[in-house]
Amino acid sequence: MFGRKKAAPVFDRTGKTPVIRASICTGEKVAGYRDEKGRFTEVMLIRGDRDMQEFLDRYGFSRDEVKTEW
Repeated sequence: MFGRKKAAPVFDRTGKTPVIRASICTGEKVAGYRDEKGRFTEVMLIRGDRDMQEFLDRYGFSRDEVKTEW
């Protein structure tokens, strides 16, 4: 009835920087991480503070570590 709680994904933080990509035009925000080679991997859409907190909790980042790109 209530389903199972989803297990936290396995995530290797070495060489990855958490990034929020924000659109200047639409205001859309996408959370993800940038690797050492500069490639961005999209993880989830950020619609508000609740989504941002879920991203931080799920991947073990603090708010100070996250950089915003426009």
